[in-house]
Amino acid sequence: MKAKSKFQIYQSGKVYRFRLLSKNGRKILVGEAYTTKQNCLKGVKSVQENSLDDDCFEKKRSSNGKYYFLLKAANGEIVGASQMYSTVSGRNAGIRFVKTNASISLIEDFTKSLRSG
Repeated sequence: MKAKSKFQIYQSGKVYRFRLLSKNGRKILVGEAYTTKQNCLKGVKSVQENSLDDDCFEKKRSSNGKYYFLLKAANGEIVGASQMYSTVSGRNAGIRFVKTNASISLIEDFTKSLRSG
């Protein structure tokens, strides 16, 4: 099965981050800030593993009425947060996308080019 999404690993200041993008480049899920690249890659692995479990998704609504979801690890720690959606159906489609694609997504590493420049 060909991936319809990809993870991007990148540096933001002194921290490492990841984001899960759809095939058209839309940001679906973002991770927290990690102090090491190795821990950031562990975060990606956690998303890939936990995205297969319905119980790891927490559906939320923000104070401004937008919808989003959190992906949590088995220990309850948040490993990713979605973009904001204007509808419940949009949020639910985002969850389905992550469940279907995260485990098979390729990883693009942008940290190497940042260091060599």
